[in-house]
Amino acid sequence: MSVGLLLITHAGIGAELLEAATRMLGSCPLRAKALAVQNGDDPALMGSRARACMHELEAGDGVLVLTDLFGSTPANIASGLRDAGHTRILSGVNLPMLVRVLNYPQLPLDALVDKALSGARDGVLLCPAVGCAVAPATANGSHH
Repeated sequence: MSVGLLLITHAGIGAELLEAATRMLGSCPLRAKALAVQNGDDPALMGSRARACMHELEAGDGVLVLTDLFGSTPANIASGLRDAGHTRILSGVNLPMLVRVLNYPQLPLDALVDKALSGARDGVLLCPAVGCAVAPATANGSHH
């Protein structure tokens, strides 16, 4: 068994990210679905659809839910899926986060959350005119 993956995002962002990551990796190693929330969608109906997706994806190891913007309708729908034992919800999904998650399909839910967070952080780089570089660390060890 493995963790299920649910992306709940505005419009087709989640589906596009999942398609891009799958293309890069050659396959999708996790059971995954993307739920698109359109302007004007009924949040209660979308919450029901999200719960149905969770039910399809849950195989005993939990579900990682990725959403795009904290405080937005997709994130609020995702927050309605909270389950202390079997669901983790992360906001701010980006392609580096998703690729990192898909590269570690064997990890348990909490370890996969750590990989997702590090993928998101490590995937944001300052790209000057020539090449890319990790933003320099400040004295306290954080990035700009």
